[in-house]
Amino acid sequence: MPTTDLRNHTLPELTEFLSAIGLPASRAGQVFNWLWRPGNHDFAHFSGLNRDLRELLPRHATLSHLRADRQETSKDGTVKFCFRLADGAMVESVLIPGPRRRTLCLSSQAGCAMGCRFCLTGGMGLVRNLYPAEIAGQVLAVMEHLVAQGESPTRPRELINNLVFMGMGEPLANFDHLRAALAILMAPQGLEFTERRITVSTCGLAPRIRQLKTTAPVNLALSLHAADDQTRSRLMPVNGAYPIAELLAACRDYPRRPGQVILIEYILFAGINDAPEHARRLAEILSGLPCRINLMPFNESEALPFRRPDRPIVEAFQAILRQAGFMALIRNSRGADIQAACGQLASRPPPRAGATFLPEPD
Repeated sequence: MPTTDLRNHTLPELTEFLSAIGLPASRAGQVFNWLWRPGNHDFAHFSGLNRDLRELLPRHATLSHLRADRQETSKDGTVKFCFRLADGAMVESVLIPGPRRRTLCLSSQAGCAMGCRFCLTGGMGLVRNLYPAEIAGQVLAVMEHLVAQGESPTRPRELINNLVFMGMGEPLANFDHLRAALAILMAPQGLEFTERRITVSTCGLAPRIRQLKTTAPVNLALSLHAADDQTRSRLMPVNGAYPIAELLAACRDYPRRPGQVILIEYILFAGINDAPEHARRLAEILSGLPCRINLMPFNESEALPFRRPDRPIVEAFQAILRQAGFMALIRNSRGADIQAACGQLASRPPPRAGATFLPEPD
């Protein structure tokens, strides 16, 4: 009975696997390329291999394929895809169209164990980590959706411009599978994304930031959301393990290409972290760090107690940062009307107040 999903393999792993079942290692690049082209889901249709080899592969391996259980389109054009995985777990991905580019927001886990107080995904608890095939498979599935809509690119890579790991889960908490998925997404024989076109966001796992820089120095985004440890720990329990000073030290060590910056994500909550003194403190702790600050007024939900600050307060916060020399942009999240905006992804309703979750073992 086949147990190996070929789409879980990086190119070196696929090379080793094919050799083990009697296929020439030299065919690995060809097989890998076929695996990561939209619409290829049946070994029998693999015209690049002779009949005997096409019959050999399914005896030793399977080929996973994500299909959207449902999808919703926002009034602003954002599309949310809900994928049901083989074991019934659900994850969501969000396609954000722009005038000249498309960005796909990816999930790395079903649910999340980080417990950020303002995030609906965190209210789910951790269901499980996603496998590399399930992470990269979101990209392939959305590409297939675009082809079905009439797109006909020369290369699949032209369908989507940027990938951001800002969906469900903490990417660096699923580090090994994230690393494999990045290798698949960035392989020239695969989906051909470059480091410049991929951003990994983290809530603050400092040791994993240091590991990521030696694995695949993609763009790094830090969900900061507070300028002092007391406030941040109230919002984000992970701060108890990795306080701000340790976290920013890891960011300062992160390798950067010329002109590259760390993206600082800062959600503004009315009466909590939006005062002028918070802006001045933020400018102080980020001093000397090449960064861009995205200010995001909170996306309100009836399930959460936080509120969105008024626009003049947000603009005053931005002005203080700009006066301190920072590039600070106000970002209004896309897809809020379909629960596709930042912090709104959740494949089941959040728990009642006071409920606790323990992550299941891998």
